Amino acid sequence: MNFLKPETVLDLKNIRDELVRMEDTIIFNFIERSHFPTCPAVYKKKGSDISIPDFDGSFLDWALMQSEITHSKLRRFESPDQTPFFPDKIEKPILPSINYPRVLASYSSEVNYNPAIKEVYIDQIIPLISTCNEESWENLGSVATIDIDCLQSLSRRIHFGKFVAEAKFQASRALYAKLIEDRDIEGLYENITNSAVEEKILERLCVKADVYGVDPTNREGHRKITPEYLVKIYKELVIPLTKKVEIDYLLRRLECE
Repeated sequence: MNFLKPETVLDLKNIRDELVRMEDTIIFNFIERSHFPTCPAVYKKKGSDISIPDFDGSFLDWALMQSEITHSKLRRFESPDQTPFFPDKIEKPILPSINYPRVLASYSSEVNYNPAIKEVYIDQIIPLISTCNEESWENLGSVATIDIDCLQSLSRRIHFGKFVAEAKFQASRALYAKLIEDRDIEGLYENITNSAVEEKILERLCVKADVYGVDPTNREGHRKITPEYLVKIYKELVIPLTKKVEIDYLLRRLECE
């Protein structure tokens, strides 16, 4: 997707194609995470055996913050499809800035669901995809690293709801303006929901998990991720969070009219 060409960014077909590509990234990140135990020490904020001077968060928080500081210097968060977990810590890029044409509303960066994404990932996703509920002190760094990849890929996918919302608003401006003026959240949910598309997503995930989740030369071998778990994650967590992003974005959309 070329963010220098706004007309391509708000094309719903292009958006859906991008979301399909994101599925592969998320699935392979989950598969990588499935090789490790849960490692609860990575996520403990207080009473942790991992001591980080002058930092009160978890080991994952610290690693994620350091990663985002470095990536911000490489202008990662200038791209409109990137949403930082630590927006108050990112720094100015050392590379020249890219003047992306404005596609989303000016407040779009304020629609940030990363705290909820991180909570859902730790509390609900890791228990589904991890090998076992135990510590593995020799793997704490590896676990934090792949967790960062998982979180960032989930964040990009879920916050892409802003582009979906903007595209739908542009396509039916009068309809959405009325719903927003009336604060008709139920009506907004009804209009942003495409049950047929959602069903295709879940069907596609079943196929991908079946193909990607096992060694193709040994179909009877250990399955690294199951279709049932992947569908559960998308149906109960990813898609609902994406819709919340869309609704929060739309409820403020008339501020820019």
